Amino acid sequence: MAQSPLRDFSGREIGEFKILRRLGVGAMADVYLAEQPSLRRQVALKVLRLDLAQDETYLERFRREAQAAAKLIHANIVQIYEVGSENNIHYIAMEYVPGLNLRQWLQKNGPADLRTALIIMRQVVAALVKAAEEGIVHRDIKPENILVTHNLEVKVADFGLARLRPAEDGLELTRVGMTMGTPLYMSPEQIQGKPLDIRSDIYSLGVTCYQLLTGEPPFKGENAMVVGVMHLTKPPEPLESKRPDLPPSFCRLIHRMLAKDPADRFSSPKVLLAELRKIYAEHVGEAWPENLPDLESSELSATMTAPAIKKLEEAMRLSQRRTTRRWILAVVALWVVGLAVGTLIGYWRINEPPLLAGTPTQPTLTVPKYDSIFAQWLHASQLGTEEAWRAIIEYFPEKTYWTSRAKMRLAQIYLREDRLDEALRMFQELAASDDSEPELRAFGLAGMTGVYVLQKRDQEASRALNELWPIRQYLRDPLMQRLVDYSIKSIRTRLGPMTAGDWDTWLNEIKEEASINGPQDRP
Repeated sequence: MAQSPLRDFSGREIGEFKILRRLGVGAMADVYLAEQPSLRRQVALKVLRLDLAQDETYLERFRREAQAAAKLIHANIVQIYEVGSENNIHYIAMEYVPGLNLRQWLQKNGPADLRTALIIMRQVVAALVKAAEEGIVHRDIKPENILVTHNLEVKVADFGLARLRPAEDGLELTRVGMTMGTPLYMSPEQIQGKPLDIRSDIYSLGVTCYQLLTGEPPFKGENAMVVGVMHLTKPPEPLESKRPDLPPSFCRLIHRMLAKDPADRFSSPKVLLAELRKIYAEHVGEAWPENLPDLESSELSATMTAPAIKKLEEAMRLSQRRTTRRWILAVVALWVVGLAVGTLIGYWRINEPPLLAGTPTQPTLTVPKYDSIFAQWLHASQLGTEEAWRAIIEYFPEKTYWTSRAKMRLAQIYLREDRLDEALRMFQELAASDDSEPELRAFGLAGMTGVYVLQKRDQEASRALNELWPIRQYLRDPLMQRLVDYSIKSIRTRLGPMTAGDWDTWLNEIKEEASINGPQDRP
């Protein structure tokens, strides 16, 4: 719906907040990026629509929902700073989270792999655990309300539909006919207008996770009524048929979240979190500690300072059991690296090239060496320089998982800067990974194909494509898929009609999946 200019407060001041620009438009309120000079910070300022500000029911609901959200102090929940009004303009100042919402993240990166999905799910479920402890139901869990920063830290936003337990609420603030929630993600009981508890949020998260893993929600229709009937009556298509690479136990977990009857879902977010831990330990390879205080800390960001790293490592050293310390290092590091692997936004837009181990022409590194690969990776993520990524490979050559991921980051810059010979050597090294690392092999072969085409070495590009074909399902990054698309169009005559047709079919399927969800504004 077109917005009246009167509703745009950009450039104005409300209270002590200087509004910079509008971030999103919702049915009940608009959200702006604003500065709070007194604390020298940026905030997200949620302003109640002017036409609704005349209605006392909306005003009371706006206040009480802010109070409910303010009770939720948690690293994975957007924090409320202040509630106020000025000249009949009512607002809520809250934490500003730079990054993408989950829908935008999915559009850029495609369906998540198992590790990345578990990292995202863990944090959302942790937020629901906190909400359940406070007796609060979110009521509108959906991709737009899950914010993902550039280092894969997750924040649940907009408890705008949140409700306290009836015993605590005492007021019925929901008007007849008011839409509560988003039809694509509503639980069956929410559609029917029945009383809700935290299991409704678990269902909505199940819908969201299904989309995170497949690229589309389980139910789609021409209108809200059609989708609502599907939520009530139609079982979702088995996740195993769409993602055969995922463990059956994980697929069963998602379908249990999507059970029509709340009694058939997980009884609480804590129970769900425990099941996620088991899957992570079994299929990712590391145990998931029971207590992860540092994982809940906002200190873990790409701007983490060296003192913060030392503080975190000191806390780890104080752990009573050596195994627990190893678990924390592994899990936190995987959390940080998840974005590096899962959110490679541009393979020729990032500023890092690779270390060629043992090459005498490389300059001496001035990057400090940290005690752990975890700390070294955080430092490289913070700086984003060639030297920082080279340091991972030179300082920790025995950490093959991390060095191979660093080489992926470094190879991207070679390609962007047209340093094709260096890029090719790096892609060839990644393509030589054994069968246990199909994602690395697919990444390397796709890169080799692109370099060969740019170098007019069409016959070699054709051979690389043919080698990529059996493991093409592991090439999930949209930009690398586009590079393969370009390569196929460039060397179509060398591929032969049968092979070229197969590649075209696969790439067309990818394009169709990518076009399902168009850009949407954050509510």
